[in-house]
Order: sequence, then structure tokens, then C-alpha cells
Amino acid sequence: MYIEQFFTDCLGQSAYYIESNGEVAIIDPLRDVEGYIQLSEKRSATIKYVFETHFHADFVSGHLDLSAKTGDPVIYGPGAIANYPICVAEDGQEFELGDVCLKVLHTPGHTLESCCYLLLDENKNPHSVFSGDILFVGDVGCPDLAFENGHTAAQLAEMLFDSLESKLKPLPNYVIVYPGHGTGSTCGKSIGPEPHSTIGIQKQTNYMLKLQNKADFIKLVSENISDPPAYFFRGALFNRKGYLSLNKVIENSVLPLSVVEMKKLLLKENVLVIDTRSNSKFEKGFIPGSLNIGLDGFFEIMAGSVIDPNSKLIVVAEIGLETETITRLARIGNENVCGFLTGGFDEWIRTETDFDLVMCISATEFEDQFRYHAAVVIDVRNQNEWIPGFVAGAKLISLQHLEKSSETIDRDKIVYVYCSNGYRSMIAVSLLKSLGFQNVLNIYGGMESLRKTRISVKQLTTTTN
Repeated sequence: MYIEQFFTDCLGQSAYYIESNGEVAIIDPLRDVEGYIQLSEKRSATIKYVFETHFHADFVSGHLDLSAKTGDPVIYGPGAIANYPICVAEDGQEFELGDVCLKVLHTPGHTLESCCYLLLDENKNPHSVFSGDILFVGDVGCPDLAFENGHTAAQLAEMLFDSLESKLKPLPNYVIVYPGHGTGSTCGKSIGPEPHSTIGIQKQTNYMLKLQNKADFIKLVSENISDPPAYFFRGALFNRKGYLSLNKVIENSVLPLSVVEMKKLLLKENVLVIDTRSNSKFEKGFIPGSLNIGLDGFFEIMAGSVIDPNSKLIVVAEIGLETETITRLARIGNENVCGFLTGGFDEWIRTETDFDLVMCISATEFEDQFRYHAAVVIDVRNQNEWIPGFVAGAKLISLQHLEKSSETIDRDKIVYVYCSNGYRSMIAVSLLKSLGFQNVLNIYGGMESLRKTRISVKQLTTTTN
């Protein structure tokens, strides 16, 4: 038996490759599926099943592309309804895989069709459980509200409690837990950094599994659920209804554009330029109106949080990273790329004199300036990040709500922006500049650096923008 976890940092998502006696099952594949196929070929094994723990919202799964390439069935849990052929498994159904088998555990709560897959070894003993978005290391899943299912968050939370109590907690303590998400994912409130755990460890350390009272569990799970980013609705729809093959998306999108062609598109169409270079390069020069979302961070999550899923895009990337950018956009269902600028930003400044810059200051410089200027300070972190503390007087506007809340920001004042470490604040600064803000400054190092200064930090008691 061989198990390999494919963890994608920028999404905080885990897919799994399980092999026994030359037969392979893939669980929750990403849209770019070549890695699973290459591994099976390298190990002289054959992919037999494609399993999905549920209809994902936070990424477009690779189940259809993988099934098309291998001819294998796509298997979902009880109650799943899709617009393409699937195998709807029954609770308790077992799928033989070489010398082992995968047993379906129907565990509604994140979604109605959510299930976990219990791996039984050669002797039919429980070995590990692939827990999808039901149980994470250190946390549990949140009710998924990205797709209309006729249930409230509290009702889904009640189902989640029952699923954990009846299906997962009774498993032997030694059973390995392989979760669907890890650090960086927005699918849990406080997911731990470990790639896997055990049932026993989670019963001892997971704050949610320690709760014995159902009402307390429901309250904690269903309260303060952040609004899902707009791309979640598209992701859920794609996974349920189907989508173009990734090869077709690449064919339609990896189109080289000259500066002249790009300028014509910008004049004719309502097109957004997305610059995927690093913060340090973007700040030194960029095409006016560009939105900076660096490939070196949580690119997919941030792109999905701030870009309208229906927006047409032109990509400005480091040379050689254009296809990677377009592939990663496709992971979140954004297939509206009109092309990429040949030669990137360097080509732009060879022919154009019009470019913009971002002013950045250190936390120490901010400390000195803030005393003497009437200014606006914006904290673009997420709500749960404000609880330990934020700069006193700062406006708390999470990044995904910044554009809609921009009318509440005084354009006549200097605007300072920070996040946790500087990645999201650069996105925010580029967004504000694209909306016409002139005096916007990014604070290097974000809250991590601000805490080392004498800036007054306030604890969060209520959340108002």
C-alpha cells in the first residue's frame, strides 16, 4: 500500500493518491491532473477510481479531466446530483483497490453529500480516513453556504456534529486522519499546520471535538462565518454542472499580445490587467490600473477574493510563468483571460512612458509619520485576525470587501494599508490605486512589524468598518 499527499500551498488543499497492488484511487484532484497520471505511470500502476468528498466550492476539481483521460468513474457520496454521469455511492459501500478497499462514510454537515473515505487494509482493519472538509487537523469544516441547499448554517452544523459523533469519533485512535485542507485554506477557522494526524490526537487536542454539548457546537461552528468569496459560487457551479477541459482553457487563454494589441483591448473592452510579479518588483513600476496578485503567495484565494469572476483579464507575468498563471486562475474557475503581454512589464517600459509606482514605508517610518499626519489606516486582514489586535483607530475592512467599502475611505487624506506580512496589503494598494486613490502607502511587514513598534494596538471587541 502506498499513499501520497499532494498539498497545494496557494490553496491550502490536499489531494490524495492511494495505491495497492498496481491499482490507484485519486481523492479530490486539482484541475491540473498530470501530476497524478505521471506518478501512476512512474510506479507502473493504473488509476481505477476518482473519488470526490463533496462538491467543492473553493476550487474547480480535476475529476472530469481525470475521468476523461483514464476512463474511470467519478464517485460521490449519497445524494449527489450532477449534470454529468457519476457513481453515487451508498453509505457503507466498499470499493476494492488491489489488496485494500475504501469504505464510504456519509458525513453530511459541510455539504449534504459530504463523505469521508475509510481505508481498510489487507486484513480489513481501519488504516486511515480521508476526511475531506469534515475534519481538519485542529478544526472542523464550516457549513458550506456557497450553493443553495435549502438548509441554514445551524442546520448543517447540527448534521456536522452528528457526523463526527457517529462516524469519525468512534474510529480507533490509531487511524490516520488525512484532511482535505491545511494551512492557508479558508474552509476552516483555525486549521493546524500538520499535514495529517490521528483520530486519537484529534480527540485530545481538537477544540471542536472536545465539545460534548450539541448546542455549544452548533453555536461555535455557525457563528462568525465569513461571506464566501464570489468565486466560491462559480466553483460550486462548475463542479456540479461541468466545465471545459483544462487543455481547452489553456488553448483559449495562452495568447501572446504585443503592447499595441494590449492597448487596443484595453480601449475596446472592459479588461482588468492582473500583474503576478512579486511585491518587490511591482512596487518599482507597473502598468497603471494593474492589480498586483503575486504568484508567490496565496494567489488563487486572493485572486478569487478580489476579482469579479466574470471579468476579462490580461496577464502580466514573469517571462515563462504565463501558462502557470492561467492554469492557477482556471483552478478557481476564472477562464476569461484574453491573453498575456509578451515580454511582460519590461516590454511595456521599452515602448511606453506611462507607468505607476507604489510608495512603501517601514513600520518604524509609519510610527513617525502617523503622529503628524491626519491619515486613514486600513487593516485588510480577515475578521479572525483582528481579534488579537489591530492598530488603534484603523478601519477594519477585509480585502474581499475593500472595493465595495472604498466609498467610506476619505480620498483627501493619506491612506496607509497593512495586513499580516505585506502580501495582501500590496494587493489592496494596487486595488485602491486602480479606483483612483492617489495618496496610498503600503506598510512593509504588516502587523508582524507593527507589533515591534510603539504603535498602540487595540483588542477587538466588536467588528465595524
